[in-house]
Amino acid sequence: MNKKLPIILTVASMLMITNACTDLKEQVLDETLGSTLTDEQTANGLIAPVYALLPELHTHTKYFALQEISTDEAILPYRGGTDWGDNGIYLALHAHNSTSTDPNIKATWDQLVQSISRSVTAITTLATAKDANSALYLAEARGMRAYYSLLTLDLFGIVFVKEDPGTPSTIIRGAEAVSYIEKELLAIEPLVQNKATVGPGRLTKAAVWGLLSRLYLNAAVYRDIYAAQFTFASGDMDKVIEYTNKIIALGDYKLSADYFSIFGNANHDNAELIFAVDQRPDLNGHNRLAYFSLSGDQFPLATFPGANGTDGPAITSDFYQSWVQAYGTEDPKRDPRFYQENMSAYSNPADTCIADASYKINRGILRGQQYGAVRVNGAFLRCPDGKLRIGKLTNLSRNRADLPVIFTEKIDFTTAGSTYSSGYRVEKYEFSRVSDTGRNKGEADISILRLADIYLMRAEAKLRKSAGDATALADVNTVRAARTATTPAPALTSITLDLLFRERGFELYWEMVRRTDMIRFGKYEGTWTEKTNKDVHKRIFPIPQTAIDGASNLPGYMKQNTGY
Repeated sequence: MNKKLPIILTVASMLMITNACTDLKEQVLDETLGSTLTDEQTANGLIAPVYALLPELHTHTKYFALQEISTDEAILPYRGGTDWGDNGIYLALHAHNSTSTDPNIKATWDQLVQSISRSVTAITTLATAKDANSALYLAEARGMRAYYSLLTLDLFGIVFVKEDPGTPSTIIRGAEAVSYIEKELLAIEPLVQNKATVGPGRLTKAAVWGLLSRLYLNAAVYRDIYAAQFTFASGDMDKVIEYTNKIIALGDYKLSADYFSIFGNANHDNAELIFAVDQRPDLNGHNRLAYFSLSGDQFPLATFPGANGTDGPAITSDFYQSWVQAYGTEDPKRDPRFYQENMSAYSNPADTCIADASYKINRGILRGQQYGAVRVNGAFLRCPDGKLRIGKLTNLSRNRADLPVIFTEKIDFTTAGSTYSSGYRVEKYEFSRVSDTGRNKGEADISILRLADIYLMRAEAKLRKSAGDATALADVNTVRAARTATTPAPALTSITLDLLFRERGFELYWEMVRRTDMIRFGKYEGTWTEKTNKDVHKRIFPIPQTAIDGASNLPGYMKQNTGY
């Protein structure tokens, strides 16, 4: 079995696709390939494009932005009145005031429909392909189409049903869309293989079980997106429990003792990851989730003095205070998921010289004065012995050496709350060691499904069936107790849905599930920093105006979502 698929983006004219709803076309790059490819190369060339856009979809300004900046976990103000203004799109996204012309919403939509189009082409052609792997690839393509459809349902409230690349898609919503995705995943579940057979980054049997669990857990939302109160059917919760049980009983996946290793540069074979975006540098990965929140004066790599952060989003005070309230008189860094100190200067400011190979910035939620390699005139300062000089960081890159890089809890859309130091920052994914710009060559695979989420989904399903289910508490405490590389989080003595929502925030922050969680738990119409909009229609995003305009030759085909 070929575990690492070559990234062949076209096979003869097979990828010349027109999507009826967006007029999206893909250019054929090499017309000569069709006469020279073997059956194996042809099959690989059909399945590889189905996965190829996953890294781009999961960049900071696409799926991440929609799932995180629209919530209480992340906020991106107009930094210093000059950076990240972008015509107010991040302010609007956080405040639930986005419009159908938002470029990030459009870019996310385009990535999804393009990936669905590629899936349809693969499905159509693999059905008659001759290579021995064709049947497996066909199942994976069909499963990936279901995954992308799950995202369009979650984000936009619609699903495209399309079997023939040459015909328009049918648009379905609500219960019909849930049933369609369920049917597709169940159809391929017996056909896909395990992780040991196909390797990381591919759709596996456990990944299908995880996607089914996620579908059933959110089915009440998807069937009636604007409901005043969601009704979680016992049958749906039974299915969540059934499929999460299958994953846990399989034994192929293990909770990681070191929490931050799940998001590290060497996480490709991490046993907690069930389904992840393959981010190895030779597959054109990106480092955006690592660089996005850091200061522009944080330079995480001794090798590359041009690789820095960008003063992007921070966590809101509301989210930070949920940690404070949970730990009372103790500092939240007591929880190994909150913070990992990798630089001794934070505990001992006298440690000012570090060997290049030992230099690593801290991980997790970063607060207060920041230390690191000091860059002057494009080069790092050095100690007399040649080691990297570590010091208190200032805003040298902004010609403000007098202004220290001190991350503060306060962050909002006011002038005082929009400085370059406003807000506690997040460095959950490890900064790629080979990213010469800080933006490119990502090494860390991006988690889509991991075992901790499986335990927490099972706990939630149990609680929604029976508020007093003691095994739900056991599931939560299993996750908390697993992080034994340092002192694990203390066991909880009780669990409610509100506490489980808080626990999902602690475990899964910055992992692109927060918006979906907030809607399901009835929190999305709440009030938090700079967000007061209670309109239930903002639970899903507007369909991009370009998509509606592109379908104007099909009257009534593409209708804007209510409230936009």
